[in-house]
Amino acid sequence: MPVVHPGATLTPHFRDFLPGWVARQGWYLGTGLPSLRPVGFYRLEDSAGEVGIETHLVSDGSDVYQIPMTYRGAPLGQSGEASLVATAEHSVLGTRWIYDGPADPVWAAEVLRLVGGNGSAERSSRSGVGPVEAWGRRLAAGDLSAETAVIEVRRVLTEGGLPEGPIVGLVMGSWQPDGPDGPALTGCLAVVRPAAACGP
Repeated sequence: MPVVHPGATLTPHFRDFLPGWVARQGWYLGTGLPSLRPVGFYRLEDSAGEVGIETHLVSDGSDVYQIPMTYRGAPLGQSGEASLVATAEHSVLGTRWIYDGPADPVWAAEVLRLVGGNGSAERSSRSGVGPVEAWGRRLAAGDLSAETAVIEVRRVLTEGGLPEGPIVGLVMGSWQPDGPDGPALTGCLAVVRPAAACGP
């Protein structure tokens, strides 16, 4: 698994590059450059130990957004150019190429592994934010792979909101939008559907 480096810094910081990136996304519900407040974080483990995988939950004061990201030591290639969030310098690991998670095949593989094994994600420890829980729920038997399944990420989080239609698995979660002293909400973070149901 990737090694976590406590105390390491990232330059530029998330607060420097995420607002501009979020403002350019079609799922962003606000206008202009948002002021984003961290709500919490959770991590997945790359079974090969090469790619860092972390999901940030942030609030603009009105909505909570889910931003899965992967951290790579080299560019993903031409296929990843459109999904590059930023490049940044990690104080221990050097240059990191940071990608929008759903565009990274390692992210997809680990989400499917989480769902297939009914597993739980690792909570990231950050002061001043509430814990974020994320867990997989497999709802159908059979192979779960990039060829057989499609992952739909819930970018704007709401309590409850279970999806309709053919589903083979879910990633469920809980978060505290008002901080660690506020109430926890539970809802759907991602839906895994059979690829055949998402075809043309």
